[in-house]
Amino acid sequence: MYGASSALLVRAGLGVEPWNVLHQGLAERSGLSIGVVSIIVGAAVLLLWIPLRQRPGLGTVSNVFVVGLAMDGTLALVPEAHGLAVRVPLLVAGIVLNGAATGLYIAASFGAGPRDGLMTGLHRRTGRSIRLMRTAVEITVVATGFALGGTIGVGTLLYALSIGPLAQLFLRVFAVPPASGGTMVVATGSPQGAILRP
Repeated sequence: MYGASSALLVRAGLGVEPWNVLHQGLAERSGLSIGVVSIIVGAAVLLLWIPLRQRPGLGTVSNVFVVGLAMDGTLALVPEAHGLAVRVPLLVAGIVLNGAATGLYIAASFGAGPRDGLMTGLHRRTGRSIRLMRTAVEITVVATGFALGGTIGVGTLLYALSIGPLAQLFLRVFAVPPASGGTMVVATGSPQGAILRP
C-alpha cells in the first residue's frame, strides 16, 4: 500500500511526499527507477541506525525492499495522467492510501520503517522532540531532493498537512486490542479426546 500510494502521487504530478522528493531527484540524476532509489536510500538510512542504537524489526527490513518494488510495479501499471480531472483524484487517493498504510504498519508493531526509526533515534540521542527531529530531517530531504530535480507542489503541502490526522484515524481503525489481563489462554479442560490414535 505504501509503494502503491507513493506511485499514485508520482503519477498525479502535483508534488510527492517529502522523502520521495529526494528519491525522485536522485532517480532523475542517476537514471535508476524511483523504486530502486527508494531501496538504496532505505538501506543507507538503516545503516544510520547503528550509531543511534536502534533495533530493526521484520517491518523495518521489509519496508526497505517491499515499498520500492511495489512503487515500481504500480508505476509500470498506472499510465501517465493528463488533466486535473485525473490528477487530483490520483493525488487524493494516494494520500488516503498512504494514511491507511501508515495505520496498518504501525498497528502491526513489527518495527518502524528506516526513515521513521531515524527520527525516533535522533530524538532519543539528542533529547529533542520527535516533531523537531521529523521537521528537520524532512526539510533537509525536501530541499536536497528539490535541488536534484524532485517535484514539490500542492500535493507535498497537502500530504504534510493531512498525513498526521489520516494516520491517527487509520491507526484507530486497524488497532489490535490487547489481550485482557495480559495472558493468552489457548485451551482449557482435558486434552484426552484431542489425540488421534492410529
